[in-house]
Amino acid sequence: MTVAVDMGLSTSGSPVTIDLEELLATRLLVQGNSGSGKSHLLRRLLEKSAGEVQQIVIDPEGDFVTLAERYGHLAIEAADHDEKEIARAAARIREHRASVVLSLEGLEAEGQMRCAAAFLSALFEAPRDHWYPALVVVDEAQLFAPAGGGEVAEEVRRASLSAMTNLMCRGRKRGLAGIIATQRLAKLAKNVAAEASNFLMGRTFLDIDMARAADLLGMERRQAEAIRDLPRGTFLALGPAVSRRPVSVAIGEVETRARSMSPKLVPLPSAPAEGLQGLLFDIEAEQAGSRTRSGMARGEETDPNDTDTAPARTPASSPSETLLQQLASGVATRTPSLLTKSEGEQAEAVAAALQAIVADPDSSGRSASLLYQDFAVRLRMAGVAPAPLDLPAFSRRLAMARAGIFTEDPEWSPALQAAEGLPEDMLGPFLLLARAARDSAPTPSDEAIAQSYGTASLGRARRLLSYIESRDLIVTRTDLSGKRSIAIPRLGWSTAAA
Repeated sequence: MTVAVDMGLSTSGSPVTIDLEELLATRLLVQGNSGSGKSHLLRRLLEKSAGEVQQIVIDPEGDFVTLAERYGHLAIEAADHDEKEIARAAARIREHRASVVLSLEGLEAEGQMRCAAAFLSALFEAPRDHWYPALVVVDEAQLFAPAGGGEVAEEVRRASLSAMTNLMCRGRKRGLAGIIATQRLAKLAKNVAAEASNFLMGRTFLDIDMARAADLLGMERRQAEAIRDLPRGTFLALGPAVSRRPVSVAIGEVETRARSMSPKLVPLPSAPAEGLQGLLFDIEAEQAGSRTRSGMARGEETDPNDTDTAPARTPASSPSETLLQQLASGVATRTPSLLTKSEGEQAEAVAAALQAIVADPDSSGRSASLLYQDFAVRLRMAGVAPAPLDLPAFSRRLAMARAGIFTEDPEWSPALQAAEGLPEDMLGPFLLLARAARDSAPTPSDEAIAQSYGTASLGRARRLLSYIESRDLIVTRTDLSGKRSIAIPRLGWSTAAA
């Protein structure tokens, strides 16, 4: 069956069509600088061929999701799924012949490449029974098949480039017709671009891109200047599915619109300059807002009419220094006797002392032996002397306290048993993860993990996680948007992604 897709009009006013069946066998490359009309061209092709063939769109900017309402495409937000879920979805897309738009909006460049690689590989590896014909449209293809290395990891670049190469080189036998669009041919891997037999070349200005476009169109170098003069929305077309000779085509209108449109001039605000000056540099209002937010965070009542600036604060002594000063002045001699303290009261005093030590920002950089002295002083002031914990027991309780566990709750026994094989200094970070996992709270940040480990090095915190994972105590999962969740299989607990 031959289906002619109307793309627009030539300079002579005659319609220019694309033979859809021939396109499935010969693939298409679209090139043009930003603003030349590439996305408009792809949208025209998708709209005019909707209902005739399955369509799969890889959309870095989320522009094509508007096809869903008008033509019934399924819009998939990649940021809401991980690589395995994306791959499973791709396999089912081939099985059920669903037309979809995979929106990569919200992902960083590396996440977009990972997602595209997983998605395209799953399309390519579908069982032979599911090799139905489909148009696979990849906008901004230079992102997924770069000509050289970039800022992403080399393994990610290789995986994405391999998936794009398979699509363009070997996809035809599997029913996959690659349609790729790029801003610059020089940035697109040559082995990917070379597999297309049909070309639609839009406006471009750089000599290297004009030269490559002229070569692909079979034009002489001196004729390449014509590519620079093309109006917006006009392309030079060549290929077995379009025309045997280069023909200029002005792309026709479309029925849907992208969510992000080209910028248009709008009237500027008419606010006077002095009003803007006060709006931009109203420091008092900002400080008042900050105090209000801080008071609300502490549960204090605030007066919305109070705009006085906060008084200057003098540097406060650390809790340890305050305790030593109190001891020197004889305050400690007036504390009650140990004999008056029950076991429950002693446990409360230990928990309070640990909580105060952890709250001291200077304590994270001190060793357990130094903090033990502070601990003993606090207990003496509370009337508990000598301290009921020796140094090894204190080190263990300190690690628990840094994870937010201040009492010996039996509920934490399974977590403590699971961590028995870990070095003592790693107990705190593991319990921090365990506490978040038990409560299904967001995964602690690298900064929080480093602090619980007594270091400021984020690299050391990441190596710590890798070591704990190598002991099969935790399983780390990172989705395509970069959010991390950590599960503890032995306990059946898992943190929320963050």
